[in-house]
Amino acid sequence: MNDRRVLIVDDEPDIRELLEITLGRMGLVTESAANLSEAHAQLDAQAFDFCLTDMRLSDGNGIDLVRHISTEHPETPVAMITAHGSMDSAIEALKAGAFDFVSKPVDLAQLRNLVDQALRLQPMADGLGGGGTQLLGESAAMQRLRKQVTKMARSQAPVYISGGSGSGKEVVARAIHEQGPRSTGPFVPVNCGAIPSELMESEFFGHRKGSFTGASSDKEGLFQAANGGTLFLDEVADLPLPMQVKLLRAIQEKAIRPVGSQQESAIDVRLLSATHKDLARLVEAGDFRQDLYYRINVIELKVPSLKERAEDIPLFVAEMLARLAREYGGEPPEVSTAAMDALKSYSFPGNVRELENILERAYTLCEDDCIKEGDLQFSPAAQAGDAERYLDAPMEQIEADASSGQPTRAMPSPDDGSLEDYLESIERHKITEALEATRWNKTAAAKRLGITFRALRYRLKKLGME
Repeated sequence: MNDRRVLIVDDEPDIRELLEITLGRMGLVTESAANLSEAHAQLDAQAFDFCLTDMRLSDGNGIDLVRHISTEHPETPVAMITAHGSMDSAIEALKAGAFDFVSKPVDLAQLRNLVDQALRLQPMADGLGGGGTQLLGESAAMQRLRKQVTKMARSQAPVYISGGSGSGKEVVARAIHEQGPRSTGPFVPVNCGAIPSELMESEFFGHRKGSFTGASSDKEGLFQAANGGTLFLDEVADLPLPMQVKLLRAIQEKAIRPVGSQQESAIDVRLLSATHKDLARLVEAGDFRQDLYYRINVIELKVPSLKERAEDIPLFVAEMLARLAREYGGEPPEVSTAAMDALKSYSFPGNVRELENILERAYTLCEDDCIKEGDLQFSPAAQAGDAERYLDAPMEQIEADASSGQPTRAMPSPDDGSLEDYLESIERHKITEALEATRWNKTAAAKRLGITFRALRYRLKKLGME
């Protein structure tokens, strides 16, 4: 770090000296300014790798310096020193473009960690393709989204990712994580709606042995698992109100207290959240705390629906079919012109996830290595018809097997579990019968079942029968 240069802006000589000593011990070259005027002069005279500024200065507000650096020196991350407990000021600084904030009295360990993360930021031009998660698409909406992701990756501000169900909010969250200074740390996604309310505090904050019945050992929570990295709260609107209060405190204090513990533990986590619901309306209805809403919604990033980026559909189709071919073997099928036109004109209420499901189904149904329009089965009516045919086919096969002398197994009852489990058990049952009847000749079994060899291979892999 010997060649890294830091600008310290504070009107208190003692604070400036303390910060200079602390950063100097990290091997950083420091320059200092007592006010806004001196800071502007320093910035005009030389380039800095990082800037640390106080909120209140003798000739103005540190927020103005943050805005100036974000506009005129966007490659220089800047952090704000705020008064203890002044969360509103910290949020204002983050919205103005600050990388992060630290509260007075300054915790030197926390400060060193903050500086270290800021100096790990990559140049903005390099961030567009950084990380393993790629945001596909060349539409104007996707180009704009990638630029926003790159910018947000250069901040520690909480980001609220909004967008329809299936639009790719978790993919965007991963891209923000991977392009930022926390990319070497963990990315921990959690679906808030999937955690039972009675277990939520333990899941998020961990617990100590003996803190409740069944707590046979210490357990770390999601915040601790994400320490040094990113915690992504998907469907954050599903958090119950009591848990919202505890989450708010964890965000404000940057500390959590495990269930059964008397002490708080400091955490270093960047928080990203998402939901397909309208959080603002939930706040108005009293179902989501307004103070928490403002804490997690420091910056909002809207993920465009698939309908808004319809010109990217051919690119999505090519990538998804190539992935399916890699997973199940063989070459990706072609897509007829009529099928591609139908995909481009479809509304996709389920967004990218629905496109994946449609293509996965078409991949198994198509013949002659070509997906035709009829293989897509868009409408609910068509899908319902497909389900009926699926249910009818096993019964016809059972009758055929019975008349040919083939042994038939007892069929599962639809009352035994969910419809999905019932359908899967039927599929497994009939595939097994066909394979046994053909002495495990997959080509003959596929012909016997009336499906393509690719479809059989896909189903075997899906059901774990290979």
